[in-house]
Amino acid sequence: MEKGNKIKIFLAIAYTVILTLFLWTFFSKFSLNDLTSYDFIKNNRDYLIEIKEKNLFIVSILFFIFTVIWVFMLGFGTPIFLIGGFIFGKWLGTFLVVLGLTSGATLLYIFANYFLKDFIKEKFSKRFISLNEKFKKNEFIYFLFYRFLGGIPFAISNVIPTLFNIKIKFFFLGSILGMTPQLFIGTTLGSGLEKIINENQVAPSFLEILLYPDVIYPIIGLIVLLIITLIIRNIFYKK
Repeated sequence: MEKGNKIKIFLAIAYTVILTLFLWTFFSKFSLNDLTSYDFIKNNRDYLIEIKEKNLFIVSILFFIFTVIWVFMLGFGTPIFLIGGFIFGKWLGTFLVVLGLTSGATLLYIFANYFLKDFIKEKFSKRFISLNEKFKKNEFIYFLFYRFLGGIPFAISNVIPTLFNIKIKFFFLGSILGMTPQLFIGTTLGSGLEKIINENQVAPSFLEILLYPDVIYPIIGLIVLLIITLIIRNIFYKK
């Protein structure tokens, strides 16, 4: 038992060190000013699209690997679906984003289930105790709803299922099916932003961006999806 605890502590420290190095490397290459600069985004857009068109398969594999590592190390996926849609368009982008986020989330779940289970129980078991009986009835169906409804920070939502002992196959499949609707909308929005940048040498105003069909339609879809999830969420999380 003591040896097992030492291994867990070692791996937890290794995870923290790797995460720190990852963040340091990323932000040493790009500053916040770079990431929010229209010229920087437009110039790199042209570069990324050119590379993608020449090496679609390789770029797709690299993006998938990056997504898996990003989710496993950092836990959140918001920028990923925008980047995926921006580079690959809504269809291929959605496929790569869903597969990458699901794979990364599954690895994080496995890691948390083995090394962080006691900590997660201590912090979250009381808050989510009402879901225990629901998951016991049909863990796949309820996990599918859990993924679809969201409302929990992505990193936390990936480790909370350790409380319910969700089977890995159900976690993976439920994540794919449950997350696809919102990820498709988000990736479509990223694809729309790419079109705007491609068509405008100078940054358009916020209102002009908002009125683009490729932007406003995904936003409307997101609002409709949000309303639906809020209604279902009140039922799902009802004690």
